[in-house]
Amino acid sequence: MEASVRKFFDRYERVFNQSLGGRTDMDEVAALYASEFVAASPAGVMTGKNDEQLKQMMAQGYARYRAMGTKGMRIRDVRFSPIDDHHGVAHVAWTATYARRDQPDVAIDFDVHYLVQNLDGELKVFGWVSGDEQALLREHGVT
Repeated sequence: MEASVRKFFDRYERVFNQSLGGRTDMDEVAALYASEFVAASPAGVMTGKNDEQLKQMMAQGYARYRAMGTKGMRIRDVRFSPIDDHHGVAHVAWTATYARRDQPDVAIDFDVHYLVQNLDGELKVFGWVSGDEQALLREHGVT
């Protein structure tokens, strides 16, 4: 399953960067996620469904990233921790590059831990745990 997880996150990275470039295919974005999901961060825990509302939220999120100067997202590493034959945690180390007004671009490293499920050979994200994105952005002078 580890090789398929790496391939999945290569696709995830490609879709994310296409969306940052304004070429968002919301059906392709939604195809990365399970029918329902959970997300946790210092801001709290939320649950959601993979529906039109998710597509709207994701489109708004990509627009917000573009507005703050996000130029690209690159995966530095993917480490996989299996739970059972169908589930695991993908520990993804990202580097985000941001353009800043009147300053050099800045690269920020961060990690997200994705809960993934493999059913019938198809991987989907059904949850994720992330750190305090806003604090990290403030620390690097992005917001």
